[in-house]
Amino acid sequence: MIKLMDKWRITNHLLKHSSKLLFDRRLSANSHNSVFRSALECSESLVKRGFGNASTIRYRCFGSEATKFERNAAFSTLNSEDVSYFKELLGEKSVIQDEDVLLAANEDWMRKYRGSSKLLLQPRTTNEVSQILKYCNSRLLAVVPQGGNTGLVGGSVPVFDEVIINMGSMNNLITFDKGSGVLVCEAGCILENLVSFVDDHGFIMPLDLGAKGSCQIGGNVSTNAGGLRLVRYGSLHGNILGLEAVLANGDVIDMLGTLRKDNTGYDLKHLFIGSEGSLGIVTKVSIHTPPKLSSVNLAFLACKDYFSCQKLLREAKRKLGEILSAFEFLDNQSMDLVLTYLEGVRNPFSSSMHNFYVLIETTGSEESYDREKLEAFLLSSMEGGLISDGVIAQDINQASSFWRIREGIAEALMKAGAVYKYDLSLPVEKMYDLVEKMRQRLGETAKVIGYGHLGDGNLHLNISAPRYDDMVISVA
Repeated sequence: MIKLMDKWRITNHLLKHSSKLLFDRRLSANSHNSVFRSALECSESLVKRGFGNASTIRYRCFGSEATKFERNAAFSTLNSEDVSYFKELLGEKSVIQDEDVLLAANEDWMRKYRGSSKLLLQPRTTNEVSQILKYCNSRLLAVVPQGGNTGLVGGSVPVFDEVIINMGSMNNLITFDKGSGVLVCEAGCILENLVSFVDDHGFIMPLDLGAKGSCQIGGNVSTNAGGLRLVRYGSLHGNILGLEAVLANGDVIDMLGTLRKDNTGYDLKHLFIGSEGSLGIVTKVSIHTPPKLSSVNLAFLACKDYFSCQKLLREAKRKLGEILSAFEFLDNQSMDLVLTYLEGVRNPFSSSMHNFYVLIETTGSEESYDREKLEAFLLSSMEGGLISDGVIAQDINQASSFWRIREGIAEALMKAGAVYKYDLSLPVEKMYDLVEKMRQRLGETAKVIGYGHLGDGNLHLNISAPRYDDMVISVA
């Protein structure tokens, strides 16, 4: 376990060598973390105008203007000796040069961003990750960590010709304490597999995402994913008890604690939660999983305006209190997209359309009490004019169909054409103002869709158009 003096030493190392990395696209060649792509470069590397060579690439900037970026000349170019080293270290099967596999790994889920990596590595142990990074650091080979590659902003794909380090082969469950609910696992574990595992033992993962079937826990931690249960269980900063990470020079930091409380100096794990691989690669995580409660109810509701959604949230927090576990909203544009582009999805309210929709989930330990409490809340909300219509899921299949509407919006947007995505945290009362202002600006140029986690003030703002068009950017 990491000692107090080690914490001080590592913190000093990170502050000394990583602060410039985050804000300087030139990436000093003598920095210990020089093999990592800078966070600024990640955010600026949007869509390529052409695939060109690995030296100079033009990007369509989803901001205000097209920007030209050059590959940092300080980085080396991959050669046959490098490939031979990796094959000796990992074995031939774990060193991928197949063009079809690389095509998928070089492209994000939305097919908006594409890199030109020629090599994908699949380490199976922390030591192998350490040896890879140590070698890449000595050779100044740029790398990009990759999990399930389900992100929607291109952070998991190369900008240029970085070596891809895919964590999918590190997918072992290490330990699970049935007394405390603490799960220790490797970073490549798929979230849905973890959900099923702890569910079989009477616990629940504090994180739930639409991409849970393919996203990996290491990527979830590295992006500080929020998801559908944040209103009940909080962010990963509160649920991750410890982690193991490998710095860019190959040093392994063991912070894999399993205790809820540790007051010994700096809590270094928080630097890596949400750091998106800019400080190191997360290899193992320790997660606190709460006990699974027996009573789950889900209501799909219709509201006439956004003000009603806000007031409904306030009332839900007051009257449902300890059993409120999710509060999601979507507008009528979102519903229309899902009904149009996703097969098998049905409108819960027959053919009638409403301006806004809200999903409220409660989780408790007493079925009859929880159900009565939810029904009483819905009755008073309907009498108060906050709800236009509503239905409570009668079984797990109906509940799944309700969640399919909310979780299927991203998929429907992709099928509809080009999409400009923004993930914003705003005061709840101001969230939908942004959607309405964008609609005023864009007019008939594009559709503006608003949905998200109303319970924690997280808006998913999406602009949908038939194709990517600079006119949309100039108007927005």
